[in-house]
Amino acid sequence: MSTGVRRRLGVEERRQQLIGVALDLFSRRSPDEVSIDEIATAAGISRPLVYHYFPGKLSLYEAALKRASEDLANRFAEPQEGPLGARLLRVMRRFFDFVDEHGPGFAALMRGGPAVGSSATNALIDAVRQAAYEQMLSHLGIVEAPPRLELVVRSWISLAESTALIWLNGRRVPRAELEIQLVHDFAALAAVSAAYDEDMAALLKKMVKDEPTDGPLADLLGRLIALGS
Repeated sequence: MSTGVRRRLGVEERRQQLIGVALDLFSRRSPDEVSIDEIATAAGISRPLVYHYFPGKLSLYEAALKRASEDLANRFAEPQEGPLGARLLRVMRRFFDFVDEHGPGFAALMRGGPAVGSSATNALIDAVRQAAYEQMLSHLGIVEAPPRLELVVRSWISLAESTALIWLNGRRVPRAELEIQLVHDFAALAAVSAAYDEDMAALLKKMVKDEPTDGPLADLLGRLIALGS
């Protein structure tokens, strides 16, 4: 028979609970719209107790952002097996899964939320972008990117961010179309750069060499050919 006595959480357990509660609320509404009182109520504790673990909403927001940023960075990780196009498409699906799950929080993060100007927040955002960049180089089999490739990869990461933000504003374009379009966008950026650089041309040939006829990159080529017919 249950006594109804609730187990008292340890310090770290309570901190992790509050981070989880805050992240859930920030995922459904802009962090600016979420109060400490709401976080306390959702966690089943008093407002003063929230302040016992976090000095203010900014510090709690940064802790929640750290957890979310680690999750987002991990979504760019993908076993380096099989055609590149299929790998990138799986990455984009996981990326949009995150965007879908954390819509308002993702938008606030990229457009500026309650932690604007915070060096800790900016560092977390930069860390996610750097993790995505390094994962892309890994998929391409590159250890140190030459200048043109770095430009292509970092431009593509920025494009993925802006595409996700626009999609969140009404979801007017089917998500699945945007996922494959971003894979095509990467190939297109690489192709334009290849027109100006021999090393990029060699890399592009390597990218498409083992692509199956029903893969995303072959699909792009077919669409381009159809435009000229």
